[in-house]
Amino acid sequence: MGARETPAKRRNRQRTHTHTHTHGHTGGTQPTRQRQDTHRPEVEQSGGVSGRVAEPMAFRATPGRTPPGPAPGMSSASCPSPQAPMPGPGAIEEDEEEEDEEEEPPAEIHLCVLWSSGYLGIAYYDTSDSTIHFMPDAPDNESLKLLQRVLDEVNPQSVVTSAKQDEAMTRFLGKLASQEHREPQRPEVVLLPSVDFGPETSKQRLLSGNYSFIPESMTATEKVLFLSSIIPFDCVLTVRALGGLLKFLSRRRVGVELEDYGVSVPILGFKKFVLTHLVSIDQDTYSVLQIFKSEAHPSVYKVASGLKEGLSLFGILNRCRCRWGQKLLRLWFTRPTQELKELNSRLDVIQFFLMPQNLDTAQMTHRLLSHIKNVPLILKRMELSHTKVSDWQVLYKTVYSALGLRDICRSLPQSIQLFHDIAQEFSDDLHHIASLIGKVVDFEESLAENRFTVLPNIDPEIDAKKRRLTGLPSFLTEVAQKELENLDTRIPSCSVIYIPLIGFLLSIPRLPFMVEASDFEIEGLDFMFLSEDKLHYRSTRTKELDALLGDLHCEIRDQETLLMYQLQCQVLARASALTRVLDLASRLDVLLALASAARDYGYSRPRYSPRTHGVRIKNGRHPLMELCARTFVPNSTDCGGDQGRVKVITGPNSSGKSIYLKQVGLITFMALVGSFVPAEDAEIGVIDAIFTRIHSCESISLGLSTFMIDLNQVAKAVNNATEQSLVLMDEFGKGTNTVDGLALLAAVLRHWLALGPRCPHVFVATNFLSLVQLQLLPQGPLVQYLTMETCEDGDDLVFFYQLCQGVASASHASYTAAQAGLPEQLIARGKEVSDLIRSGKPIKPVNELVRRNQVENSRGSGSCADPEGARFFLPAVARHWWVSS
Repeated sequence: MGARETPAKRRNRQRTHTHTHTHGHTGGTQPTRQRQDTHRPEVEQSGGVSGRVAEPMAFRATPGRTPPGPAPGMSSASCPSPQAPMPGPGAIEEDEEEEDEEEEPPAEIHLCVLWSSGYLGIAYYDTSDSTIHFMPDAPDNESLKLLQRVLDEVNPQSVVTSAKQDEAMTRFLGKLASQEHREPQRPEVVLLPSVDFGPETSKQRLLSGNYSFIPESMTATEKVLFLSSIIPFDCVLTVRALGGLLKFLSRRRVGVELEDYGVSVPILGFKKFVLTHLVSIDQDTYSVLQIFKSEAHPSVYKVASGLKEGLSLFGILNRCRCRWGQKLLRLWFTRPTQELKELNSRLDVIQFFLMPQNLDTAQMTHRLLSHIKNVPLILKRMELSHTKVSDWQVLYKTVYSALGLRDICRSLPQSIQLFHDIAQEFSDDLHHIASLIGKVVDFEESLAENRFTVLPNIDPEIDAKKRRLTGLPSFLTEVAQKELENLDTRIPSCSVIYIPLIGFLLSIPRLPFMVEASDFEIEGLDFMFLSEDKLHYRSTRTKELDALLGDLHCEIRDQETLLMYQLQCQVLARASALTRVLDLASRLDVLLALASAARDYGYSRPRYSPRTHGVRIKNGRHPLMELCARTFVPNSTDCGGDQGRVKVITGPNSSGKSIYLKQVGLITFMALVGSFVPAEDAEIGVIDAIFTRIHSCESISLGLSTFMIDLNQVAKAVNNATEQSLVLMDEFGKGTNTVDGLALLAAVLRHWLALGPRCPHVFVATNFLSLVQLQLLPQGPLVQYLTMETCEDGDDLVFFYQLCQGVASASHASYTAAQAGLPEQLIARGKEVSDLIRSGKPIKPVNELVRRNQVENSRGSGSCADPEGARFFLPAVARHWWVSS
C-alpha cells in the first residue's frame, strides 16, 4: 500500500477551524454558525454586545482532506454484519451522481517487447485501469508484422525493449523512431540494459510485487500458485517482457510521480490479450468507410480532448450508457474477428433483446448500466490513499446496480453465455462490499463535511466523542459565563472558543485603552495572540478543558480515517470481483446498444459460412447514407465462390458507385464485430482483411503526392491480400496521365486474375470505359461487369441507383458538369471534342473560335471583350477535354 501519513503528521499541516462560543449582553440565545479556513486562528463576534451577559454561539467543523493512516484489520465493532438490510441507490442524492464524471487525465500506455528466435513477447501497462496486459509468446517473422499490428492497435506512448537486440529489431525500432509523420502519436523508444530482462530476475520481480488483488492472508507459496494461474511462466519471452515493464514502471514512476517514493505504481490486475482470428483493417479503411470520424468539439470547455465523434458508424451505434461500454465498443471496432463462437454469442444477446416481450427488460437493464462507473479509477485512488468522498457513493451505487443486473440475468435464459456469466460471477463479494459501505459510510454527512464520516453505532468511542463535541456550545456558554464573572468590569463580554489543533481559548474584545502590547496583559491569563480586534488568552479553565476534553475534532477524524482505511482494505481485497463486474457489465452495455440501433434502423442478423469465402448480401443498405437521404435504393451483392471474384463497376458520376463500394465494406465490417446489419439477409464467409483505395488521405506532413498516396494504398492491397480478403477500389488511376492510369489499373487487376482461385474479392468502380472497350482484361468467369442503371429522358439523365449486369455506354460527364454549374458554351465544346475523339476525326483548331469572337466583338455582340478572354477559355476547354476523354 506504500507509506501513509500518520495522524500526528497530518495535524502539522491541517487547516485551522475555529469554533466560537461567546457570551454577551443581548437577549437572544439563537446559535449561529461560522467557519474559519485560515492558516492562523481568527474569531468573529456574532453580533452586538452590551452589558456583561455572555452571548452563545454555535460552531461547525470544516475539515480538510485527510489521508488515511496505517491500521490493523477492521474489528467486528467497526464493521457490521453484511446480513443487515441494504438501502437502494435512490437513498443517495441524484445531484451528486455525476461527481465521478470529472475530466480525467488522458490514458497512457507503455509497452514492452522482446523478439528472439522468431517469437515475440509483449506486455503493456494501461493507466486508465491500472492493468497490465500481456500476450503469450507468439511467432513472428523478421518483418515483425505482428508487432506492427499490435502497435497500431495499442498506440503506446513508450516502447520499452532491451538495448541488446538483433539486426531485425534494430531496423524496426529505427524505422519506428523516424516516422515523423506519426507525430504526436510516434512512441518514445526506451532502451533498458539487457540485465533488466533476465529470466530469473524478471520472474522474481513478478513474484515479489505488491498487488492489491492478492489477499494479504496468502502465504508466499500460495501467492506463487495464484500468480501462476494468471501469468504463463512457461512463456519465457512474455515473463521477460513483464519483468522489463515492471522495471520501467518503477523507474519512471508512472502515475505516481508526485507521491512519496515508498508509494509504488498501482497494479490492479493482469490480463491476457491475443490477436488471433482478427481481421486486418488499416487506418485508411477506417477513415474512408467513416467507421470513426473525429470532429472539432464546439464546446470551449472541451479543450483537453478538443474532439467529438461526427457522423460515423461508431457514432450511430454508440448508445452505451457507461463509459467503459463505449470503450469496449471502440475496442471491438478496432478488432473485428473471425471467431464464429464469439460473434454468434454476441448476436444471441442482441437477438434476445430485440424480441418485443423483452423490451421492458432491456430498458430496465439499460437504466442499471447507467450507474456503472469508473471502478478502476476508484480502486487506483484507494491504492494510493487518495479516495474522495464521492468515490464511496459512486462505488456503492455501482455495486448495488451490479447486484440488480445479477438478479435480472438470473431470470433470463441461462443458455445465453453472457447471462449465465453475470448470474454466476456477480458473487456474494459484491453484496458484502455494498453492505459494508451502506452500513459504515454516512453519505449525507460526508458530503456536507467533505470528508469521510461514519454512521452512528459503528464505533462506540466515536459516538461518545461526537456527543461530547455536539454538547460543546451549551457547555462553553456556561464556562464563558463563569469566566466573565472573574474578569475586569470594564470588559463587556467574552467568549470561550475551541480551535482544532490549538485547543480552548478565552476571547475578549480589544478595549480602547489597550494600545501597546503591555496593555494586553491580564492577571491570571496567558496572552496568546491578537486577531481582528479580539484578544485570545489561556485561562485555568481553558487549560482544564484541554486536559479533560482533548482535541476532540482531530481525534474523531483520526478514528474515522482509521475506519476508512480498514474499509478500503476490505474493498481492495475484492478488487478482482469488481473488475469482473466492469468487464461483464460493459459487454452487456455494448450489446444492448447494438440491439437498440438494430431495432430503430431495421437491421437483420447475419449468417456466417466458415467453408466459403466472400459475402452474399440481399438488399443491403449503406448505414449512414440511408439516414441522410430521403429514399435509399438497396442493392444486393454476391461475391461468394469462384465466380465473379473481380467486379468492374461502371456508370455515370453521382450514380452511386462509391456508395455501393462503401456499403459492401460496412456491412461486412458490421458482421465481423458481431452486429446486426442493414440488409434483408447477409451471409458472410471467411474474411481476413479489408483493403480500400477510395479516397486519398492527403496530409502535408506525409510529403507525398496524391497519386503516390493512392499507389501506396494499392500496393498494400497487392502485397497483402489473400483469397480471403476484400478489396474496394474507386477511381484508381485518375491522378496521373489517362493512359498511364488506365495501364496501371489494368495491370493490377490482371495480377490478381492471374492468381486464379487465390484471387481476392475485388470491387472496382471506374470511369475508364476503355478498360472494357479495349478488352484489357482477360475473359473468364473471374471477371464480372456491373453498372449503375440510368435512363436518358431528353436532355436529362435519370438515376435509378440500381446495380445491374452490363457496362455503361458513356460517362455522361457533360450532364454532371451541367449539374455542377459549368457554362453551357464550355460544356458544348467539350461534347464536340469528345465526339471527334471517339469518331477519330480531326479536331478543329480553337483559333477559329478566337477569330469568330473577334468578328462578333467588332460587330458589338459583346460576347468577348478582347482576345484575353479567349486565352482564358483555351485552358478551360483543354481541361475539359482531359476529363471527357
